[in-house]
Amino acid sequence: MTAYFIGLDIGTSSVKAVAFDGAGSVLGKKSIAYPTLCPRPGYQEQVPHSVFKSAITCLKHLVVAMAGSPACISLSSAMHSLIAVDKKGNALTNSILWSDSRSADIADKLKGTPAGMEIYRHTGTPIHPMSPLCKIAWLRRHQPSVFQKTFKFIGIKEYLIHQLTGHWLTDYSIASATGLFDAAAFEWFQPSLDFAGIDLYQLPQPVPPDFNLGAFRQAFSYLGISPETPFIIGASDGCLANLGAGASEPGEAVLTIGTSGALRMNNARPVMDPKERIFNYLLEKDSYVSGGASNNGGVVYEWFTRQFFGTGPAAKSMVSRQAAVQGLPAGSEGLLFIPYMLGERAPVWNARATGGFFGLKKLHTKAHLHKAVLEGIVLNMAIVGEVLEQVAAPMEVIYANGGFTKMPVWVQMAADVFGKKITVTESGDASAFGAALLGLRSLGIIPDFSLIKEMAGASQTYQPDVAKHDVYLEKRQALKEIYGKIYG
Repeated sequence: MTAYFIGLDIGTSSVKAVAFDGAGSVLGKKSIAYPTLCPRPGYQEQVPHSVFKSAITCLKHLVVAMAGSPACISLSSAMHSLIAVDKKGNALTNSILWSDSRSADIADKLKGTPAGMEIYRHTGTPIHPMSPLCKIAWLRRHQPSVFQKTFKFIGIKEYLIHQLTGHWLTDYSIASATGLFDAAAFEWFQPSLDFAGIDLYQLPQPVPPDFNLGAFRQAFSYLGISPETPFIIGASDGCLANLGAGASEPGEAVLTIGTSGALRMNNARPVMDPKERIFNYLLEKDSYVSGGASNNGGVVYEWFTRQFFGTGPAAKSMVSRQAAVQGLPAGSEGLLFIPYMLGERAPVWNARATGGFFGLKKLHTKAHLHKAVLEGIVLNMAIVGEVLEQVAAPMEVIYANGGFTKMPVWVQMAADVFGKKITVTESGDASAFGAALLGLRSLGIIPDFSLIKEMAGASQTYQPDVAKHDVYLEKRQALKEIYGKIYG
């Protein structure tokens, strides 16, 4: 049997287990989707045990399909989730997601204050309702009985780890996205804990991303694999998506548009923005990922297609979607889509922002609205890029991954909007691949990450159209000005 390595990616909309060989080629995969619950406006939740069961099912399926134990399993997970649990690990709340905005009032009062600025400087996490810091403070104020019963405050990855091993552990990368972790000292930040009103024992122990959970053999009774299998704790999906795309050097950026969107650049140290517009998350010591994440990625586009095209086969076809917009000029003949339908993180960090169409005229068709939505999502990411280049470094290279790469017309649009060459990597599972790379290195199969560009590969490169870029520069400025007039 060929040796294989599993990257398990616990995402926002689904969990995915991917098997890779030692050269990075995909040997097999399994994914399971799960629903997001919206019990009240602004609430975004998932049932923790449903996510856990989906992850275990994916792993078991893949191990059976591969007809033998993997050489290693490594974990990737979405950031910013919060679950309150009791001493037995039972969930007292659902998993409160990054897109949940219930703690907006908490974030608004903290942001811009001396305490808030100190927290940002040390943790690298902008003050925003996405942050577990604000979510915990919200629970203390609005659900005091749950708050008082809570033994640990954890995220979905830590929930899975505890279910498998019985231990309370988190990796540096996930911890650095909580607003509670000092990203330079690699320890929980006491002023953040004081603001949230919690004690140190109520948080999991942070460990490096190559920490081997395999020492806790309890996990393997669930999975039917060899008890000697290394089980690497891994890192966050955002940091691993950069790694899996081949971005390992300063100045290399990755544009990801999946359910959400993100633009991230590698740095050897945190790059703090005085205006608190970008994040700084750890991959590991001396390796940080700086950038901005948007709430309004593919989730907004899927909303548009459901409302305007339905859910039939033609609506789901990428060929049909591309044909609908290809014949229209850049800029959608004056129509601009403001993409902030779910509030927004980067670049505006305003949980109350809303979306809409600006400049709508009688000449505009459904196809114009379609193209404007695609443009608006990418224009917003380009504004994130402006900020990133102002405070960090020029983007020398942009790699692309995520669901939007299945639609070449959208990737070409991104190249035109950014005015830069964009390379799509071969692996469509960058976060899972990044997790597997950590496993390969931890076993000494690769000495470092110097070979990842060769392993990640490049399926296609898109060159920008200069004339279209000029149009999009005007549209980008218009988006900033309209937002400024509405929200000041």
